[in-house]
Amino acid sequence: MRLLLLLLVLSGCKSTLGSFGDRAPLSATAPVLDDEEKHAPYMPVHLRCDACRAVAYQMGQHLAKAEAKSHPPDSSGSQELSESIYTDVLDRTCSQNWQSYGVQEVNQMKRLVGPGLRQETEPRISVMITGGPWSHRLSMTCFQYLGDFGEDQIYEAYRQGHETLEALLCEGTQGSCSQENPREEL
Repeated sequence: MRLLLLLLVLSGCKSTLGSFGDRAPLSATAPVLDDEEKHAPYMPVHLRCDACRAVAYQMGQHLAKAEAKSHPPDSSGSQELSESIYTDVLDRTCSQNWQSYGVQEVNQMKRLVGPGLRQETEPRISVMITGGPWSHRLSMTCFQYLGDFGEDQIYEAYRQGHETLEALLCEGTQGSCSQENPREEL
């Protein structure tokens, strides 16, 4: 399994090279993945809420681009996509490579990070593990939602706003982010 370690310097480090002054040296370690996180074909339970939010974000972004593309720039209001177009867009969303997502340890808790995912606190420096099983797991999670809810229901929720789409996929009694399915801490 090939894992790519990406060092993210999120803040600080405004000093020029060689003039760190009284600052303590910055250091970071990669998250230590357990066997499930390394090898399981499914998304581990403690990362499912983050995965759901990532999928909802990507679906919304792809549908918004398709709507913008299907209308002339001078048209007012948004026009609905045809069923064949939004079905294709959602399928392509799930089939994308998901390479901009990975796992990071934040406050001793492993979190999925990437576009559309909020972080409670931003560490000054951290290591994010991308590649490996994460893109496949996100793709499978996305296709799972297409199967569970169907393209029509997902598109209808999207048309009502991102919060509605995220609530459909992630909340509710069986949702990955519901109170009945709390995120497990390390």
